[in-house]
Amino acid sequence: MTETTAARGNAWQRFWNRGGWWKALIAAIAYLALYQGFSILVVGPVWGGEVEADTFSTPQSVFFGLFLPLLFGTVALIVFVGSLDWFGPLFRRQPVRGRWWMWIAVVLVLLPIGLRLVGIDYASYGLPVVALTFATGLLIGATEEVLTRGIAVKLLRDAGHREVVVAVISSALFALLHAVNIFLGQPVLTVLLTMAFTFGFGMMMYLVLRATGSLIWTILLHGLTDPTTFLASGGIDVAHGPTDPFLTLAGPFNLVFVAAGLLALFFIRGRVGNVVNPRTAGRRMPQAGASTGRTLMSDDSTAGPSAYPDQRSPYDAAADAAAEPANDDKVFTPDDGEDAGPDDTDGLDQSPSLRR
Repeated sequence: MTETTAARGNAWQRFWNRGGWWKALIAAIAYLALYQGFSILVVGPVWGGEVEADTFSTPQSVFFGLFLPLLFGTVALIVFVGSLDWFGPLFRRQPVRGRWWMWIAVVLVLLPIGLRLVGIDYASYGLPVVALTFATGLLIGATEEVLTRGIAVKLLRDAGHREVVVAVISSALFALLHAVNIFLGQPVLTVLLTMAFTFGFGMMMYLVLRATGSLIWTILLHGLTDPTTFLASGGIDVAHGPTDPFLTLAGPFNLVFVAAGLLALFFIRGRVGNVVNPRTAGRRMPQAGASTGRTLMSDDSTAGPSAYPDQRSPYDAAADAAAEPANDDKVFTPDDGEDAGPDDTDGLDQSPSLRR
């Protein structure tokens, strides 16, 4: 969208367009409050009798216990994103492209999905439960990915954070979403392990986002991971000893995700550059032909593209670059304070439309 800046739109839009990690935290907490509030205040009193102790024992239990609250959460996120006019920025091509090694995360996520799809005992559940569980998984993927790899990532990038910080904070917020299980009666150790595993999976999803360049793929892969895990283990965030050899092979991948995610932190570089209007008076701009490889930022490390009235979001820049004059001012930096060299772009988008 060509008009999304901190200086445009209503007060609500200007607030969110400035970005910031704490706003990502507010969004996550608000979503949790709405989701849990709907489950406790609406589903519980009205349809609580339909939800069994074993959630996946009946189709009604899956629908009222999981699907309906998630549907409410999906609608809430649609309203939120729509109020900010962020559908374009979230779902168009990412403004920074991944490196080849990030595709390893895609393979790592696909492997346990495939193993579980083969090893699940579908007959023990019945077709209605299986179908509803996969539909529920798609809603989980949509809500959690839009929230953490969509909204949170955009807010962090708009605040000017380096990509490694974006990866860590968005994954930590994803883990935080699962901390509420402690209020549902799960043991503290189980919740802590779940948070560790979800942080690792969150890192995988960040790498999938970078590798594929699209939020859609993180939604789909996440949307397959959760239902296959539920049906393989027989519950949510539980670990039963699988007897099927394929499920046994899929089990250790949670640890693999954590290890791979931590390792990736040493290799994630770069920052989505700020976009500054070259006609802005008083701003020092790069000389023609110069290759500074730096973003144009204030001394405040949290100042992002929305900090100045004439700046535009890097998401807008990536989408509109092809339609703008050749002598534009898009600057994508490979790392904070480092010049861009031929071997140090860390996957920053080098397509003809942005390589000017």
